[in-house]
Amino acid sequence: MTPLLAEAAKVGISVAEITAIEADTITGLLGRNGAGKTTLMQLLTGHRAPTSGRVAVFGRSPYEDDDVLSRICFIKESQRYPDHFRVGDAVSAAACLYPGWDGDLAATLLADFDLPSKGPIKKLSRGMTSAVGIVLGLASRAPVTLFAKPYLGLDAVARQLFYDRLLADYAEHPRTVVLSPHLIEEISDLLEHVLLIDRGRVLLDADAESLRATALTVTGPARQGATFGSVHRVLHLESMAGQSRAVVRASSAADSRVATDLGLTVEPACIQQLVVALGRNARGAATTSTTPAADLEGVVR
Repeated sequence: MTPLLAEAAKVGISVAEITAIEADTITGLLGRNGAGKTTLMQLLTGHRAPTSGRVAVFGRSPYEDDDVLSRICFIKESQRYPDHFRVGDAVSAAACLYPGWDGDLAATLLADFDLPSKGPIKKLSRGMTSAVGIVLGLASRAPVTLFAKPYLGLDAVARQLFYDRLLADYAEHPRTVVLSPHLIEEISDLLEHVLLIDRGRVLLDADAESLRATALTVTGPARQGATFGSVHRVLHLESMAGQSRAVVRASSAADSRVATDLGLTVEPACIQQLVVALGRNARGAATTSTTPAADLEGVVR
């Protein structure tokens, strides 16, 4: 795996040569299956040693460094627990591991998610097991907290509860949070920064607000869409029955007026659309433009 991240502000998460995961931000670690997201999280949390490059958290290698690891909480996809563990056992173990542990918050979250403290974890549903991980991740108050697909199996109400509790606690206790979701659209409003990777390469490292302002989605007659696309960089194009829908690099009011004058419907491109478009370009999917992701200059740092 090629090096992914360079020296980070304040917290100092790094894998030499690329830009930073900024401190006290909520960062979305995005990419297709096999892109390297889990590998990166394992490197940052000391679950594996790098075969090349240098990984640093708080200025030191996290691998087998207890002091560094005590300040990192990593909630993995399908988190595993000892077979005999009850929910309360997992909470008690986490309280011993994390210096910033908040028992009151943990108790509140257990009630919010209706988790039985004496219930064996191995008998919980997939969604309730995910909720246990969410409780541990939020109540840890770890300076660096990473969630890999934390809400697998949760219904829409429980997922929204997670988002609400995450934002509320983050507002009161800022820390570096990294989310690697599979429901990008649902969490896009939470994100302050976006890191998109593919096959160990960084495709995009951008402030989320700036990213949203770099592209538009234009929909309408294919001929008018082609006219508009001829003077803009087209990141992705779908056409059917004389109609087209394109994600283009364009953001100014003048761009929107031109598209509207052509009879096209204009909307801001959401982060999920941009991630899909850039991911397809990276994998060589057919688009109307051969422009690589790096051409999103102005948002790429």
